[in-house]
Amino acid sequence: MKSAERHRVIVDRLRAGTQVGVAELASATGASEMTIRRDLDLLAASGVLRRVHGGAVSASPTGVEPPFGVRAITAADVKRTLAAATAALVQDGETVLLDSGTTALEVARLLRDRAVTVMPLSLHAARELLDAPKVRLLLPGGEPRPGELSLVGPLALASLRVLRFDVAVLSPCALSVDAGLTAYDLADAEIKQQALAVSSRTIVPVDGTKWGRTALAHICAADRPDVLVTDPTAPEDQRRALVERGVLVHVADTAQENPTP
Repeated sequence: MKSAERHRVIVDRLRAGTQVGVAELASATGASEMTIRRDLDLLAASGVLRRVHGGAVSASPTGVEPPFGVRAITAADVKRTLAAATAALVQDGETVLLDSGTTALEVARLLRDRAVTVMPLSLHAARELLDAPKVRLLLPGGEPRPGELSLVGPLALASLRVLRFDVAVLSPCALSVDAGLTAYDLADAEIKQQALAVSSRTIVPVDGTKWGRTALAHICAADRPDVLVTDPTAPEDQRRALVERGVLVHVADTAQENPTP
């Protein structure tokens, strides 16, 4: 089993319980205990978990936003599929406001060779586009959130208010038909609200694990985005409810990485 696959096993087990042990992880992955200890040390250094005697525990309590490093390796294949479906909806020559988050980072990677203008709201995504030959890169002001490196605060808001974009790609922390799109962080939610206000259309990539959930800060109603891009695990009844409200819902084929209505 490759290291990325082992890391996903570790994260999945931490999400399912409060603690993981070196011996159980070695058994589950087929790796040696020494290899597992190295994996745990690496994930601890990235803020994904906290090392304890004989294993590790999650670095985040329940109800708190998981660290960027955790989200980056959780459902990574699905996020890449959603990113591909999202990037396919962006036309060459468009101006794109790119939200923070791990799925948006995958979108940034797919836009590197596209003739588009992009303002990323994350330093992670900005780094991906710095040397992109065809991309016109715009950088907002703002204060980077520790770990997340998403840009928030008055300077970021001011940067958005003076511009207009063809499309905004937003990645909420949770989505509920009743509660709408929500985020863990208040400042992040404010930035997302402003992004909606300055963009002609909005594409929201959101994997099935985020459906039917809510976080602290409200962003907008569930039927506010123009397009939702999700995967087949998203609840069908909730998808149908949003279609009936006028939202275009694309279900990305996780086997073929093509979006289908």
